[in-house]
Amino acid sequence: MDSSPETEPGFDLGTQEPAGKATAYRVLARKYRPQHFSDLIGQEAMVRTLSNAFDTGRIAQAYLFTGVRGVGKTTTARILARALNYELPGEVDRPSIHLDRPGIHCQAIMEGRHVDVMEIDAASHTGIDDVRQITDGARYAPVSARYKVYIVDEVHMLSEKAWNAFLKTLEEPPAHVKFMFATTEIRKVPVTVLSRCQRFDLRRVEADVLVKHLAGICEKEGVTIEPDALGLIARAGEGSVRDSLSILDQAIAHGAGTVDADNVRRMLGLADRARIIDLFEHVMKGDVAAAMAEFKSQYDDGADPEIVLGELAEFVHFVTRVKVAPSAADDVAFSETERKRGRDFAARLSHRVLARAWQMLMKGIEEVARSPKPLASADMVLVRIAYAADLPTPDEALRMLADGSGAVGAGAAPRLPSGGNGGGASAQAAAAAPRLAPVARPEGAPIAMREATAPAAQPHLVLGTFAEVIKLVAEKRDVRLKQQLEGDMHLVRCEDGRLDFRPTRSAAPTLAGDLQKKLTDWTGRRWIVTISSEEGEPTVRERLAAEQADRERGVLAHPSVQAILAKFPGAEIVAVRPLEGAAEPEATPAAAAPDDDDPDGNWEPVDPWDDDF
Repeated sequence: MDSSPETEPGFDLGTQEPAGKATAYRVLARKYRPQHFSDLIGQEAMVRTLSNAFDTGRIAQAYLFTGVRGVGKTTTARILARALNYELPGEVDRPSIHLDRPGIHCQAIMEGRHVDVMEIDAASHTGIDDVRQITDGARYAPVSARYKVYIVDEVHMLSEKAWNAFLKTLEEPPAHVKFMFATTEIRKVPVTVLSRCQRFDLRRVEADVLVKHLAGICEKEGVTIEPDALGLIARAGEGSVRDSLSILDQAIAHGAGTVDADNVRRMLGLADRARIIDLFEHVMKGDVAAAMAEFKSQYDDGADPEIVLGELAEFVHFVTRVKVAPSAADDVAFSETERKRGRDFAARLSHRVLARAWQMLMKGIEEVARSPKPLASADMVLVRIAYAADLPTPDEALRMLADGSGAVGAGAAPRLPSGGNGGGASAQAAAAAPRLAPVARPEGAPIAMREATAPAAQPHLVLGTFAEVIKLVAEKRDVRLKQQLEGDMHLVRCEDGRLDFRPTRSAAPTLAGDLQKKLTDWTGRRWIVTISSEEGEPTVRERLAAEQADRERGVLAHPSVQAILAKFPGAEIVAVRPLEGAAEPEATPAAAAPDDDDPDGNWEPVDPWDDDF
């Protein structure tokens, strides 16, 4: 057997061409297929484990390799089979991972034609009869090699009966037999098989590792390639070495030996990354007109709407990573422009805004994929994101409602300035505008007139206590004001037509003026609401919390409760409620009943002490 190696970097895996004919071209994925463990990139953990196992003689009976396409599962199985049967006459006669010099079996194994190393495609050999042939053949000793090796590719395709027929042989194989399985669907492999194999999860190769690997191959091939083009190919490969080499092969052919980023983008149907960033900036500013114009321009240049949204989502993800972990901006798979502008966006946009944009893009990509009009659907996705860019998130809206302010709390990062005629400015104005409580409107009136109609006043309504004031606010459905009265006011004095209080630190600065105006409108008489420097009473919420705490302490002190808690260790009191039929606490004086002609008269009375209101 001729064991002389081909010119670097590997063995001749193709057939010998007749004299006078040109040698068939081998694609890069085959030409640069790893021949040694040291050639496996991005799989250092697996290589270290196998190296130590060979050095100590702890060689397993079965191996299972799993991972995405193109990360080297079948290639690793071949290299392992070569290592198990490595032999140099007069020098090495034992399994070894040091495969610098080809052994007497190496070339045949790597070409897939060795009689003792059998590769089986489980996708086309799925039945019990196929497995029976393997188990029957395993009884016989190898012909020339040290071990008889069975490499079963796409092993998850085996049927249930085939797996059952495999189990006994797999658990107790003959000493001269080794099994190697490769699969992309590890979840479809029975656990009874997994427990009998030594499993290796081959990782996706990181982009920076792929970039270096592709650059080295281009240097060997004498191909000139731009760094940005390497990054584009590495990202398009999605961690698969084979996919990346296939794309590189295509790019070399496309550029006639010179590969630049623009050619790669056109070949893959990708948009210009700088233009994607510009589109992102327009959307985050809320400049709908500029965003739609930029997107239409990219579409006219040949960019696919779904791909544009996908790249936009990828950039959102990149900005989010940079915001969470600034070191992510050093990823060489991204261009200098992407890294620089990504840092800028990460400093100016909040986590919530980025997360919301991501969710809307994910939903939008699905819509575009199903839509008969992808361009229009993508336009609408951009419009939704642009108009939502400056809107407060739900927690921010609640905080604004509680604070009585129209600005987002200090915990949010600053947003990009709004521009153009898009939705950013209008959204900010809407967010800052005061919320109006529902008011009674005459039936049948035009909408504009309804909105201009003032709430009907209740003439000469007497409110002598603070509880009556709160009850009136509850009946008027002014939720924000009710929350402020209960949580932000220390009552100093309350009588009909006058109310003095000391505000809490979280109280809105316009609380006194707002309350005075609304009480005057609702009662039909002038009210004076002033801020006092006196200590005042505890707030309603503080008083209710103290009363609840007193009730719980009283209950805990009861002998029966103590006996129950002692009987059931770990038990706790979660609520204290009055018994049915027990006398209820004295009700809060009710406000004057609404008039029958009042359009609000059909509303049910509201308990001002109900926190669920």
